[in-house]
Amino acid sequence: MRMHKETLRRNVSTRAWGTLFSYLMLAIVCALFLFPLVWMFSYALRSVNLPAPSQLEFFTPPLAFENFARLNEFFPLTLFVINSLRIVALAVPLTLLTASWAGFAIAQLPPRARNFFLLASVALMLVPALATWIPRFVLFTQLRWIDTLLPVIAPAFMGTNPFFVILFYLAFQRVPRDVYESAYLDGANALRIWWSIALPLAVPAILAVGILAAAFYWSNYSDALLYLRRESNYTLPIGVQLMEKAQWNNFPLMMAVAVVMIAPVLILFLFVQPYFLQGKIAERWLK
Repeated sequence: MRMHKETLRRNVSTRAWGTLFSYLMLAIVCALFLFPLVWMFSYALRSVNLPAPSQLEFFTPPLAFENFARLNEFFPLTLFVINSLRIVALAVPLTLLTASWAGFAIAQLPPRARNFFLLASVALMLVPALATWIPRFVLFTQLRWIDTLLPVIAPAFMGTNPFFVILFYLAFQRVPRDVYESAYLDGANALRIWWSIALPLAVPAILAVGILAAAFYWSNYSDALLYLRRESNYTLPIGVQLMEKAQWNNFPLMMAVAVVMIAPVLILFLFVQPYFLQGKIAERWLK
């Protein structure tokens, strides 16, 4: 009996040390990822009147929160942010719609056709983006879309990225075929099954694609540079370039515009991250 208690105590102690070690490693990894962000934010609050630091410093007083307001002196920050938000607001829902349709359609195909479209999606991911710039520019020129937001949003009509289609396919493929077949027998059409059955069981995929698409369209510099001509249509990535040209040696202001560029994506991720746990609801239902 005494040996059993000692063995149990050792197992509990070993488990506790293992848990502590796991949390310690997670804390170290989080610190490594958060360090550049904290440094960037602290440097964005550094006064432009202070000399350049000779060593690593964080939040050196006085904190210059006015650096963010001064960005409007060099380019119309508010206008560029609104244009970027307009693109994200239009492109992300459209991406979720088209990518989920494509993923659901592939999941309903027979195995041979399904494998063909999956291989085609992977092949499209291997095509360099540079190879599509010239044909896309010629196409949008003939459509008279140049200097409008339409060329920047156009990829959303095709799911934005084949990877998003594959993510939705993997989510819909996990649903047993019997569920889809039962719905078909009850008289539901493909759109009704996609809306009422497939999408509610693919919440993690929806959130993942939504975050990735929002990050892509928010930071899409190449398309904005290629297709936008007037300043009234410029997006925030173009504003970062203008800031770099105007104040390339003013690092506090450069870090301030970088914070403005990164903050919305981080806030979005922190807001939706808890909802990834909703995937467990679908797993329990399927069991």
